[in-house]
Amino acid sequence: MGELVTQAVQEVAPRAVWTRDFGLFFTARSVSTLGTAMVPVAMSLGVLQAGYGISGVGYTLASSTLPMALLVLFGGVFADRFTPRRMMVGADAVRLVTQSVTAALFLTGSPQLWQLMAISAINGTAAAMFQPGLASLIPRITSDVQRAVATQRTSESLMLLVGPSVAGALVAFADVGVVFLVDAAGFGVSALCLALLRLRDIPQVGGEATVWANLREGWQEFRSRTWMWGVILVWSAMGIAVFGPVLPLGATLVSAAHGATAYGFVTSAFGAGTIAGGLVAMRLKPSRPLAAGATAMFAFALQPLSITLGLPLPVMAACHAVAGAGSAFWGVMWMTSVQTQVPPEVLNRVHAYEVAGSIMAIPVGQALAGPAAALLGPREVLAVSTVVAVSSCVCLLAVPSIRRLRRVAGPGGTVTPAA
Repeated sequence: MGELVTQAVQEVAPRAVWTRDFGLFFTARSVSTLGTAMVPVAMSLGVLQAGYGISGVGYTLASSTLPMALLVLFGGVFADRFTPRRMMVGADAVRLVTQSVTAALFLTGSPQLWQLMAISAINGTAAAMFQPGLASLIPRITSDVQRAVATQRTSESLMLLVGPSVAGALVAFADVGVVFLVDAAGFGVSALCLALLRLRDIPQVGGEATVWANLREGWQEFRSRTWMWGVILVWSAMGIAVFGPVLPLGATLVSAAHGATAYGFVTSAFGAGTIAGGLVAMRLKPSRPLAAGATAMFAFALQPLSITLGLPLPVMAACHAVAGAGSAFWGVMWMTSVQTQVPPEVLNRVHAYEVAGSIMAIPVGQALAGPAAALLGPREVLAVSTVVAVSSCVCLLAVPSIRRLRRVAGPGGTVTPAA
């Protein structure tokens, strides 16, 4: 599988991107993402099969995202103090253990909801320690940040394409626990590959500064960029009304109408769309990346809309594919902007603030999905999600600092002239 993914991406990614270290990073992200792509489907279906309902799915997912949102700021500080690689390898090692435990719980019986929530919370904490360093690695292993980000995202999209369908099949014909065994193995491979990286040196945070001083410095850098915190404000609304509800409600509605395997199919269609969006982002370098990304992001509204309307499965899958393409293109434009506009010595902490702001509202949306669906109906909630998704893109384009942000060549690079 890894060789096929590498060959597919290398056809469109320039050879200059494929250094030894980027190859290791690519492998780490690809293998771990395969397992990670399977887990939301498996966890959602496993919780539903255990009889905990939509609310159980929402609470379990929120148990992971909440500590991630609360602790990711400290992950950024620790990444600067102890190096991103140490934090990331340690986080992968923790998740190797926790996902192995989750697999054992499902394989030996029906786990309690509190057990799944506790393990999800540990995984969320590990993810908070892992995520900030992820942003700073690519600029240290390649000179073409956008193509490297797009290559990474395309690989992850290929895994998103394969993962949910495999997860649905394994749940239907084997057991939910097998999915978590695959995820645990992926974290083991990721930890090994990251440990083997040779990274360029960057200035480190002085040990004499306190954690709170480091946090304040990161906050000052974050708030000084209107385009960044403007996007995060919009993403907070999306987290509550769109990203939070779409997974638990989508899993419930699609599975009820078409079966567990069908839910994996439409989720894979979304992954196929992200491949297309990533491939486009490898080649297309708009002079105003966030404006181009926000325009593409309008397509994301098709995901909740197709579920709301109860469209036939092939049409729903097509809508998910288009939504995935728009989402992936936005993701590359956003991550490239963050990694090239922010100085390397503060990038981990600034990235931590934007990650925290991006995901802080998601557990709220996940936790409210069940009660809101009980009050209004699941389709009605997703209809609201559709309206919010469209309105959010309009807001992004209405903010001048977001719409006018120019592409730069890299950290400390010069502004790229308009095409």
